[in-house]
Amino acid sequence: MKRINIKCPYCGSRALLRPASVVYERTLPGEEVYVCARFPVCNAYVSAHRDSHLPMGTLADQPLRQKRRQAHIALSQLWERGLMTRKEAYRWLQVQLSLPESEAHIGHFSAYRCDQVIDLCGRFAGTGRRAA
Repeated sequence: MKRINIKCPYCGSRALLRPASVVYERTLPGEEVYVCARFPVCNAYVSAHRDSHLPMGTLADQPLRQKRRQAHIALSQLWERGLMTRKEAYRWLQVQLSLPESEAHIGHFSAYRCDQVIDLCGRFAGTGRRAA
């Protein structure tokens, strides 16, 4: 496995790949997270992909993780309510935010960008329109 060099955006410490049980009470075998070396003093972490061990986004503190969860919930409501498919929702979001596909991942978004997602999804869901 290739070593990945990730720095914590909050304190500048290195992030370490650890079992998910370091931060979560219930985990499945093989689940991992990148966690700030100063954890729990610095409460920044991000989940890792099971197969590649690559981070699923950027390290985030508790407020940013909460914003990202809210943004994911807002986006998922678009396909759960039948307004568009999951694939259409992610493509729609990419277009709405004028982002290349490689950057259109909520796990990389700031709190500001998450607020944009929540607002866009709420406005779209309120119209009942089908995706173009």
